[in-house]
Amino acid sequence: MSNGKILIVEDEPSLIETLDYSLRKQGYEVITAIDGRKALEEARHQTPDLIVLDIMLPGLDGFEVCRILRREMNVPIIMLTARTEEVDKVVGLEVGADDYLTKPFSMRELIARVKANLRRVRIDREEIATATTTTPNVATERMIFDELTIDLSRREVTFQGKVHHLKPKEFDLLVFLARNRGIVLSRDLILERVWGWEFDGGSRTVDVHVRWLREKIEANPSDPQRIITVRGIGYRFEG
Repeated sequence: MSNGKILIVEDEPSLIETLDYSLRKQGYEVITAIDGRKALEEARHQTPDLIVLDIMLPGLDGFEVCRILRREMNVPIIMLTARTEEVDKVVGLEVGADDYLTKPFSMRELIARVKANLRRVRIDREEIATATTTTPNVATERMIFDELTIDLSRREVTFQGKVHHLKPKEFDLLVFLARNRGIVLSRDLILERVWGWEFDGGSRTVDVHVRWLREKIEANPSDPQRIITVRGIGYRFEG
């Protein structure tokens, strides 16, 4: 039985071969694409459980592929980059990537990231399934804070009557904050619980995602009333 279907998007033949072999050995079904346009075609046709996406691709680069896919599906995306500049990592997160690895990397680390991202998706689905089966009341699948509604089953947010389809990590972050309403959460704790302990990004990742959330769920993002900054520590959700 397959542990999941993974799409590898990479134009380096030797790396494709290595990734294909290592992931199949772990029980995953593997699909490959060597350029951006083929990646979009395979993603739409195969509906993978996770995508490993290189940034430097012929034709459409990884950033553009990620941006397009994120508008169409919520599949976890791990980006691969040969560049170490923080701006590349931030741009990757901004266009919708869930995680990233800098080349060269070990297969052990990649597999750990794959498992962690798939595990988070599975846990989210199990929580939704539990909420759905334990009570038929649709309201239990939603978290409501006045004009803000978080729909867990549809993974969407409604604020002041407008529906927002958030990026996966934006939604995960909002749900984590909302479930801990009134509690001060440090950036490190948020990184661990939302991105996973394997994620090696810095606290700016949290700040960037909070800024995006405020633009969608605050009446005045420059004077936030729902997600409060606690100086020197992190954030507190007031609902």
